[in-house]
Amino acid sequence: MPHFIGFILFLIYVGGIWKFLSGFRRTNFNSSLPGRITLALLWPVLLAANKSYRRNFRKALKGQ
Repeated sequence: MPHFIGFILFLIYVGGIWKFLSGFRRTNFNSSLPGRITLALLWPVLLAANKSYRRNFRKALKGQ
């Protein structure tokens, strides 16, 4: 059972990366490749800690 929960969390993490990178052009962030990848990999931490990132993350996911 713990392996299943870990797998589900991994899928959510990877899904967040995929959705963020897919909608990155809708954000206000700089479009340099290293910056884009860093923001995508750190999405759970930044989502919890930064209001501006939350707003841009929502834009990337929903297209608002």
